[in-house]
Amino acid sequence: MKSLKKRRRVQVIMAAFVALVVAVVLIGYGFRDGINLYRSPSQLAEVAPGPDEYFQLGGLVKDGSITNLDGVAFDFVVTDGVAEIPVRYVGGDPRPDLFTEGQGTIAKGYFRNGQFEADNLLAKHDETYMPKEVVDTLKEAGVYQDPNS
Repeated sequence: MKSLKKRRRVQVIMAAFVALVVAVVLIGYGFRDGINLYRSPSQLAEVAPGPDEYFQLGGLVKDGSITNLDGVAFDFVVTDGVAEIPVRYVGGDPRPDLFTEGQGTIAKGYFRNGQFEADNLLAKHDETYMPKEVVDTLKEAGVYQDPNS
């Protein structure tokens, strides 16, 4: 009788160990591309990351800064009211319809040679929406204006 209990206990411990290993592997797989950190233009101007670090840059699209290039590529400037970072969108999708000057955006990509190379853009989904990170950055810089006021 005791050997059956002992065997069952070993089986439960082994099953728990296998479940733990599977969980660790799934978590590792989920983070295979790394954690995308968010930075404002001011933070990026202070400390430039390495050219192979993938992260998110958020702020307002500077008025008069959007310049169309060949295909779906275009240039623009992201600002938080304190610093400005030039951005080149090199992704495969066309510019979002609601991506306009003076509006909040988050660009994902790499900072290389003094320019942010974005391969993905997040734009507002309606007339009043602005990403929380961008609102927080603009409030810290003292330039946030509530669109509902």
